[in-house]
Order: sequence, then structure tokens, then C-alpha cells
Amino acid sequence: MTALKTRRAALITATALSLALSISPPVTTRAFAQWIVYDPTNFSQNVLTAARELQQINNQIQMLTNQAQSLLNQGKNLANLPLSTLTQLQAQVARTQSLLSQAQNIAFNVERIQTAYSSVYGTAAATGSNATMVAAAQSRWQNSVGAFEDSLKVQAGVVGNISTNSGAMSSLVTASQSASGALQAAQAGNQLLALQSQQLSDLVAVLAAKGRADALEQARATATESQGQQQYKIFSTRSGYQPGNVTMFGGH
Repeated sequence: MTALKTRRAALITATALSLALSISPPVTTRAFAQWIVYDPTNFSQNVLTAARELQQINNQIQMLTNQAQSLLNQGKNLANLPLSTLTQLQAQVARTQSLLSQAQNIAFNVERIQTAYSSVYGTAAATGSNATMVAAAQSRWQNSVGAFEDSLKVQAGVVGNISTNSGAMSSLVTASQSASGALQAAQAGNQLLALQSQQLSDLVAVLAAKGRADALEQARATATESQGQQQYKIFSTRSGYQPGNVTMFGGH
């Protein structure tokens, strides 16, 4: 009986020890795993790493935003100005040139001017018969009258351009001030310069037409003086007065 109890006690002890050994490894493993997950140092490092990655993402987003804005600004700088006055300015210049080309008798042409001066001005004014000199004087008078008329036409055309140019200038200044990019501002500036060039060409045309009229009138006056001297010379060298019979009032 005593031996049996002893054997039972030994068996129970061995069984308990075996259970303890079989249960101990899982408990130890679970305790070790819990210590790794909740390690404060490792957790802080993970948070810092995540914060750095988030900051990098934000930096990349900001960089992409800046690049997109830069592309938008480049697009604005490349946009064309929706306003153009070139056709209008070209039409005004062509109209002024047309008025100048309508110059009467003596056109704005060097060869024609030389021909006209050699035929009715200068020494030609005091040569030939009385009939020839009178015809030349008539031609010079017509040249002067026509030149003054041409000058008035050109002046009227230029004055007519003033209101149109004023409207174009206002539109271009407004377009320049509201330009969305560098290209539009530059194009508006170029058109303003073209407008100034057109106005300068109008001024040159007026001065040329007026100068032509004044020059022809001065030349006419000089030629008339030369012609008068020649006619007086011819008259003074004639023979004395020869009286003749004159019939008046029906022979009474």
C-alpha cells in the first residue's frame, strides 16, 4: 500500500512537471512578443519616420503646385493680344499715300520736277515769244493753284485720321494695362509704336505737300519777275510809236 502511494505520487509529480514544461514556452513567447510591440523607443522612431515621409510628400505636392503655376504663367506670357490695329493703320497710310500720288501737274517725282522746271521755270520763263511766255506763265499759275489744293487735301485727310487714331490709342493703352502676360504687353507696345509711326508719316505728308505748294509759288513768283523783265526789254527795244487811223462809234 505504501509502495502504491509512492508510485502514484511520483506519477502525479511527473505529469505536473510535463504540463508545466509544455505550457511555459507559449507563455514566454507571448510575453516577448508583447514587449516588442509596445517598445516606446521603437514606437517613437516609427512616428518620426512617418512624419518625415509626410513632410516629403507635402514638399513634393508644393513643388508640383509651383510647377503648375509656372506653366500657367508661361501660358499667359505666350498668349497673343486679342486686339490688332495694324490693318487700320495700313489703310490710313495707304490713304495718305494716295492723296500724295494725286498731286496735280508736277508730281512728287524728281524727273518730272526737273522736266517741268526746264520747260516753264528758270531761264525758260524769259525765252520765246510773248505768246510762249504767256502760256508758260499760265502753266506756272496752274501748278501753284493745284499744289495749294493738293496741300489742303492732304491736310484734310490727316485731320480725318486724328479721331480714328485717338480711338486706337485708347484701346491699345487699355489692352496694355490689362495684359495678362509679357507677350500681350509687348504686342500692345509695338502697336502703339506703329501708331506713332503712322502719325509721323501723316506729319511728313502734310509738310511735304505744304512745302511743295510754297516752293512752286516761290518759283512762280521768281519766274514771273524774270518774265516781266524780258517782256519790258522786248517792249523797250521796239521802234517808235506809229500813229494810225482809229474808227470809233460807227465811223462818226
